[in-house]
Amino acid sequence: MSDSGVPDGQRQTPAGWYQDPSGQAPYRWWDGYAWSSSTSADPAAGRPAPSNTPPVVVGAVWQRPQLPPDRPVYSVFIWLIVLLPLLSWPLSFTYTPHLSYERVNGIRTIDPFSIYTPTYFAMLGVSLALYVVTIVLAFRDQKWLQRQGVVRPFAWGWAFLGIVYTIGRSVIVHGVAPKRGLWPIWISIALIVIGLVVGFSHSASEFSQIQVPTK
Repeated sequence: MSDSGVPDGQRQTPAGWYQDPSGQAPYRWWDGYAWSSSTSADPAAGRPAPSNTPPVVVGAVWQRPQLPPDRPVYSVFIWLIVLLPLLSWPLSFTYTPHLSYERVNGIRTIDPFSIYTPTYFAMLGVSLALYVVTIVLAFRDQKWLQRQGVVRPFAWGWAFLGIVYTIGRSVIVHGVAPKRGLWPIWISIALIVIGLVVGFSHSASEFSQIQVPTK
């Protein structure tokens, strides 16, 4: 701690009894992160010795504790979350709408219901199942991270927004385990890009073969 009472850099001020900055009591307990409601006139009995230099709360930076270098940061759950979208690719790339036409007010138009093929409904079912499984896996992954010692890991509820959980989880893990933890983001982005490129190519190929009747 510096002479001014401000923690050096991002160093956490240790828990202990310090002079109460509010002046309401002789000493107040600092729990390592914030002032508590515990006060004392004689904190020496069974407690750490008081200090004449109280920590400064304003502007203090809280950081999650770092993980040991040998602590694993990738669970089977996060890899399943990243790779699950691959299960929907076969259906997506084989989906071919059988377009039909109808005449509305003398104008020949595509029947919008002609896109609803069995493959289409199979795609919806698989997507919904993968969505639910991803949420369950995110919950399990958050619990796994807590067992590894990650304090306040990214909340599993963000899995409802898809890749948001993977991004947030990776950023937090990278913060407590420098040079590690970001691979799920890069692989997810790569799969998204590949899926979009192949999907657009497939769609363009299918629609280029559709012949619109002239009468």
